[in-house]
Amino acid sequence: MKSLRVRAAVSVAALGLLAGCGGPKGDVVDASNVPQLRAHAADALNGRPRIVPPLGPRSAFSTFRTTGDDGSRVIRTKWHGRKSGYTGDVWAWLPPQYGQPKYAKSAFPVLIALPGAWGYPSNYWAEATFALEERIAEWSQEGKTLPFILVMPVLNPRKTYYDGSDIPGQPKMGTWLTEDVPDFARANFRTYASRDGWAFMGSSSGGFAALKAVLKEPRKFKAAIVNGPDTAPDSPLWKGHPAEMLANDPRHLARQLTARGGPQVYLAFELGSKEDAVPDVKRFISGYTGGARGPIHSTLYEIPDGVHSGHTYIQRMPESLHWISEQMLGPVPSV
Repeated sequence: MKSLRVRAAVSVAALGLLAGCGGPKGDVVDASNVPQLRAHAADALNGRPRIVPPLGPRSAFSTFRTTGDDGSRVIRTKWHGRKSGYTGDVWAWLPPQYGQPKYAKSAFPVLIALPGAWGYPSNYWAEATFALEERIAEWSQEGKTLPFILVMPVLNPRKTYYDGSDIPGQPKMGTWLTEDVPDFARANFRTYASRDGWAFMGSSSGGFAALKAVLKEPRKFKAAIVNGPDTAPDSPLWKGHPAEMLANDPRHLARQLTARGGPQVYLAFELGSKEDAVPDVKRFISGYTGGARGPIHSTLYEIPDGVHSGHTYIQRMPESLHWISEQMLGPVPSV
């Protein structure tokens, strides 16, 4: 299935370039029906917002692109993962609220955004094509989503699928995504200690990695937006390692989490109605997520006439971000 998705992603990217799709108006995204977030309980201790200050060592950043007149920008650096041993590029974006004096003593939630296709050597969520940063700035200022810190790492170490996993004999990409990338965020930004401030978002191969990360590490991550994913590992590098492959299968992980009774996780699925993956994803949702009856909560946004493409998924991103925002902690202004 992934080989088909690579071809689709490449053709869509080419069409986007030919069409001059490079900004917020490139895709029609209507957030007018997304409601205001419900009031969150203040994440504070003795009346003061809790915060995990940047732990260091601070990264040296370069500007990848500017995203607003307020000086917000996507920044880029190279990060050495001490736990995985892998060194790779990471892009990041801070919402406008992060620099405002009233939030200077507050933490911010982190959304680790993963691309589809190879996810190497770039991460398309950092680019202007989908304008994810500009949109989150708008939606969060309207009170419809939380103002997430976006952290956008490379997904694979080369043009081969690693299923966001520690495959024996290969670079430890599961550790990279769930240990080293969060360590990068904690080193550089004000974050939350609890999982209520940590989520994933991914599309296609990145959707599989996001789904698996939250089910495998529910004590570290509370929610994920899962776009057009595979629901089973299928990297060719698993050959000869069936036990390890099973340990990274979202279906197996969902059964284990349900048997343990928690902790609670929240999954927002997005699917284009024309995707080949529709039946498989719906089987996963009905078979492995229990709604109010179990610890795995899910919602599905099926996009009419949508195909396997980020241009489809961005259409329902405000609803998905709103849904996971309702489950998470947001910044607390100082009084």
